[in-house]
Amino acid sequence: MNNAVMITLRASKPRVGLLSISCSQNRNYATEDQDYTNLSLYKRGTGGRSSFNGIVATVFGCTGFVSRYVCNRLGKIGSQLILPYRGDNYEPLRLKVCGDLGQVYFHHYSLKDEDSIRQVIKYSNVVINLVGREWETKNFKFNDVHVEGPRTLARLAREAGVERFIHFSSLNASENPESVIVKGGSKFLKSKALGELAVFEEFPNATIFRPADIYGQEDRFLRYYLHAMRRTLTRLPLWHKGEKTVKQPVHVSDVAAGVIAAIKDPESAGKIYQAVGPKRYLLSELVDYIYRVTQRDNEDWGYKRYDMRWDPFFQMRVTFNDMVTISWPIGNLHWEKIEKEHVTDVVDPKLPTLEDLGVNLTTVEEQFPWELRPYIWGAYYGHDADDPLVVAEPPKAL
Repeated sequence: MNNAVMITLRASKPRVGLLSISCSQNRNYATEDQDYTNLSLYKRGTGGRSSFNGIVATVFGCTGFVSRYVCNRLGKIGSQLILPYRGDNYEPLRLKVCGDLGQVYFHHYSLKDEDSIRQVIKYSNVVINLVGREWETKNFKFNDVHVEGPRTLARLAREAGVERFIHFSSLNASENPESVIVKGGSKFLKSKALGELAVFEEFPNATIFRPADIYGQEDRFLRYYLHAMRRTLTRLPLWHKGEKTVKQPVHVSDVAAGVIAAIKDPESAGKIYQAVGPKRYLLSELVDYIYRVTQRDNEDWGYKRYDMRWDPFFQMRVTFNDMVTISWPIGNLHWEKIEKEHVTDVVDPKLPTLEDLGVNLTTVEEQFPWELRPYIWGAYYGHDADDPLVVAEPPKAL
């Protein structure tokens, strides 16, 4: 079945109406009087990884944290995946198991090479842009990655006749972001706001997600606060001790579920969704809870939170890390990250959230202990595997 589908993909340039996908569930094998250019005719199976549901999705930024969950969800419901990547070909190989044989395809591309982009979207009816970077490099500035890159992808997707374009921005994105520590505010948040405007200019029916801090396996939220570079020995510096910053983190599986729901819902076209968690917390409460769960808040380990403003040595370390960084900052520590983490999450009541897409949100109390279990201090010394975990006091929600 998969071979037949891909022969059709190479022979023509079909377009599938997403609403028509559900209408083809009971269709039998194609006969000679059927239109072989309509991919929805090839829907097979019960909707699992060995099926084809009519969705051909190109996922840019497939090697990133969020995209691994999105690709898995797409493959789980029988979508065909075209995964553009740059760099080493071993990096995206883990995504091969998202679908059955013939369901997942890889292809080199570059944001600066429009021909390579056209090749990976010309057979797709869904394009998802998860390309992003929290710091600038010598090859790509924020404007390249968050503004001109999305503009190019949206324009080429429109020209290719793609039906759904999904773009990831950021919560708190603003053309004039609030300045907390760095003069002028976060360049990351400014570029994300300009990227939204660029996408809507080129693809008015695009769907945009604005996620808050996302946590999960291999994230840059929980593991960031546990990294030795973020601390000064056992002390953790936060701006105003983290007591003036409010956060609403969201679990990565909920974000992925929201993307799938948006693809299936034609009413989501042209809307902006805020991907936030169900509860709001002070940053100080969240960080304290992380260290309680990992059992580092006792006298033996010596965790303590203090005000970053009065620690010039930590500030010098951040500046030095910025200066010597060639590609990935050590411990993800740099001033852009410090600035962004201390901006309070603002949720616009006029815009829908993941709950409007039917997603049942995961709470911090439910998920943090699971995510942080490998980081429990002393877990492998003097304890049996069957010993119950110490239940940490949950954080206080606002």
